[in-house]
Amino acid sequence: MDPTLKTKTTEALKEGILAFSPQMKTAAKYVIDYPSDFGLDSIRETARKAQVSTYTLVNMAKNMGFESYEAFRQPYRHALVASAAVRADPDWIALHRDSSEFGKIYADAAKNALSIVTHSLERQQLKELEDITEMLISANAVYLTAVRSSYAAAYYLHYVGRMALPTLQLIPRHRNSAIDDLNDAKEGDVLIAITVTPYSRETIEACAFAKKKGVKLLLITDSEVVSPELQTEHTLVASTLTTHNFGCFSGMMALIELLMAFLMKRGGLASRERIKSYEKLRIENNAYWVAQKKH
Repeated sequence: MDPTLKTKTTEALKEGILAFSPQMKTAAKYVIDYPSDFGLDSIRETARKAQVSTYTLVNMAKNMGFESYEAFRQPYRHALVASAAVRADPDWIALHRDSSEFGKIYADAAKNALSIVTHSLERQQLKELEDITEMLISANAVYLTAVRSSYAAAYYLHYVGRMALPTLQLIPRHRNSAIDDLNDAKEGDVLIAITVTPYSRETIEACAFAKKKGVKLLLITDSEVVSPELQTEHTLVASTLTTHNFGCFSGMMALIELLMAFLMKRGGLASRERIKSYEKLRIENNAYWVAQKKH
């Protein structure tokens, strides 16, 4: 089998997705975002995860020029030989899975978290991470925006990241919109935007506004296909597959930790000194609780 067939098929999906029906767009997006799961799972399991019908998957395969759904899936199955995804239960997970009903919930959630961290990290390219680090370090201003559940990830990235990147600003500020705070942004500045399915209108509009002003865009998200019209300098994709009703952020947090490690290393002595100054300030102002000694 041609080892490049999976890549060619994925690229064809990306190019053709705008012309697909709504259901086929959903199915194509799932295949693009989760190629290993697509190659491993049955058609019924893929339909369940993608939230489409099996008919949609079969129809998409035919639309892509394959004789059958299995022929469409075969390149992805073949590529699994090199996949590092977590498949078998470790002993400690298997022990809980067999213990009770809640043990199964525990096991499924734990295995899912391990799997999406692996997926999220293994797909990253070292050169791109180096380029992103240089882009952020060299920018005069770096804006960071997110809303709702994604805001938690943005807040953490800002709280720690500003020690290596003092130009980092979390927006919106003072209950404004992100666009308000981007009004003074200049060409060459950078916007980091974090958003996951269903994508925030405010965040996507802030990205589009920033691009019109010549601001460089780093998108941290759960898909290579967010808004086809939105051109980014870099997109970092994390898996957010979940066993419950809301996206699981384990993979995204692992990706953010990876980015912060690069920034801390690139920040060098200045970053280490800044961290020390923050720590000294907190200690001097009794920021940390200390147990009182008993007399």
